[in-house]
Amino acid sequence: MINTKVTENVIIIGGGPAGLAAGIYNARANLSPLLFAGSPPGGQLTLTSEVENYPGYEKILGPDLIENMRKQAKGLGVRVIDENILSIHIDKKPFSVKTMSQEYFTKTILITTGAKALWLGLDSETRLRGKGVSACATCDGFFFKNKVVAVVGGGDTAMEEASTLTKFASKVILIHRRDAFRASKIMQDRVLNNPKVTVFYNTAITEIVGENKVTGVKIVQDGKNKDIILDGVFMAIGHKPDTDLFSGKIQLDKKEYIITSSVKEHEIVQALKAGKTSSIEGFDFTYPTMTSVPGVFAGGDCVDHRYRQAATAAGMGVAAALDVERYLAR
Repeated sequence: MINTKVTENVIIIGGGPAGLAAGIYNARANLSPLLFAGSPPGGQLTLTSEVENYPGYEKILGPDLIENMRKQAKGLGVRVIDENILSIHIDKKPFSVKTMSQEYFTKTILITTGAKALWLGLDSETRLRGKGVSACATCDGFFFKNKVVAVVGGGDTAMEEASTLTKFASKVILIHRRDAFRASKIMQDRVLNNPKVTVFYNTAITEIVGENKVTGVKIVQDGKNKDIILDGVFMAIGHKPDTDLFSGKIQLDKKEYIITSSVKEHEIVQALKAGKTSSIEGFDFTYPTMTSVPGVFAGGDCVDHRYRQAATAAGMGVAAALDVERYLAR
């Protein structure tokens, strides 16, 4: 039973690799972390089938990897609650968070709420997710050696996904709903000059075909219905970080990712190179993972819009946990 009148050392919000890794480190530092894993818990890995690129495992199912991390965390003393945080209050200390039924107080908060890939919203897309439908070429491209795949999108992410998939697939069909890409010129050139890539402009997928695995897609191209035979579909239309809870409370970037001190430092360097200035108000550069509110830290995919891997999320969670430990010791 959690005593809600006690002020915790750290409350971790998020039960994916970043949150669980952070919990493991904070538990070993005798901070007795309280972790809210959400409902349902586990993050994006619970929607992933086989994982072959997480260190220490040749092959493991995503849900099994999360369950192993949860068991390890609990075994070390992390108190895990599978509930959602409905509100946070960080304008004064101790901070507090509220669930549906209770309020908890804490000296520090570590945010590891992750991000979600954006999808087309098709029933067939949901049904075949993990069976040929993916949102991560780095994660799943290996499974499509010498196969035909499609990438949906028109930005830099779509170009990166297509470029990655050309290392494995025999053919990559790049599907974009408009008549021109919004990706940077250098990224476009890299992909469009690759002989494995075919581009379908003014095209939308209306259905992903297949029973137990993807076998094709139905599309509308320039107003005409067509069927395409292929083996996989990769969505690259963007990600949305799970940061609505923190809007107006800590600094977020224009895509709603959390800005930490290390991110802010990079922003300042880029501004100086461009002859501009950037405000440093609220940031303590002693702690790279601290947000604009002292005592509130963040790690994982809610911060990282570049790599978005389970292993990098776990590493960022560890870094944030170490910063929390240093902050509390000070």
